[in-house]
Amino acid sequence: MKVSREVKTAVLVIGSILLFIWGYYFLRGRDLFNSYKTYYVIYQDVEGLSPSAPVTLNGLVVGKVTGIKFKDYETGELEIEMQVKTDFPISKTSHATLYEPGLLGGKQIAIIPNTKDHTEAVDGDYLISGLKPGMLSVVGEKLSPLQTKVEATVVTADSLLHSLHNVFDVKTQENLRIAIAEMSHTMEQFDKTAQSLNGVVSGNKANIDASMQNLSRTTGNLAKISDSLEQANIGQMVKNLEKTLGKVDALMNDVQQGKGTLGKLMTDEAMYKNLTDASNELKELLADFKNNPKRYVHFSVFGRKSTPYTEEVKIEKK
Repeated sequence: MKVSREVKTAVLVIGSILLFIWGYYFLRGRDLFNSYKTYYVIYQDVEGLSPSAPVTLNGLVVGKVTGIKFKDYETGELEIEMQVKTDFPISKTSHATLYEPGLLGGKQIAIIPNTKDHTEAVDGDYLISGLKPGMLSVVGEKLSPLQTKVEATVVTADSLLHSLHNVFDVKTQENLRIAIAEMSHTMEQFDKTAQSLNGVVSGNKANIDASMQNLSRTTGNLAKISDSLEQANIGQMVKNLEKTLGKVDALMNDVQQGKGTLGKLMTDEAMYKNLTDASNELKELLADFKNNPKRYVHFSVFGRKSTPYTEEVKIEKK
């Protein structure tokens, strides 16, 4: 069968049109020969999301963004169209989170499935939108308070330097130079004194060693004395001393109360007077015996009777 030129031309034109349509949709991110499911999600701000951006599920690329357009001009909401091809069941309550995978890559959409919901999303359903801050956003949020603190610190440091500049005038700077110079001189003198002290210590090292030995010997002797005192039963000696002092105290109380001979002698005035009188009479007797021995002693040489003693009568002169 001979095909006419017109039929060939018509087939070529129809094939070119179909190829053009397939290429157009392919360039827009759609593949007419694969079974994709189309999902939609609404964002308030896509933050630089571009068409053909990857759509991932648990890190695996399962589709791409096929369209971005305004859904409501009053609120400025944007509608994102996604083509997803996966055997994993995606529920209607799954989240489509907009995130930034790295510093160099653009924005992507990650589908976070809700495994507790078993109602699978069909072609044309809307997923729940979500937003995950990127690394730069997090760093910016962390650096913003730090920037405020740095600015405040710089202002404080500037005020401090200004105050120091006002305080350290020419006269103060000169005084500081003088003080530093004097301190350096003092340190030199201190170094000389330390060297002299080292010389003294080195020259008397033998004496110092002997003194330390004597001190060690003295410490040993004190330790021996301490051991001797510990073995001497000091506690028993103190108890005996306390008993003795108690007896002495009781004896003194008895003496003060007039008990016993010593107590009566100290407290009885009559006995004291009698003893005084007896002492005086004994003194007079001894004096009379010395002055008049014949009154008390009689001698007879040839057996004569002794002449009786006659007391002399003293005549007082008028």
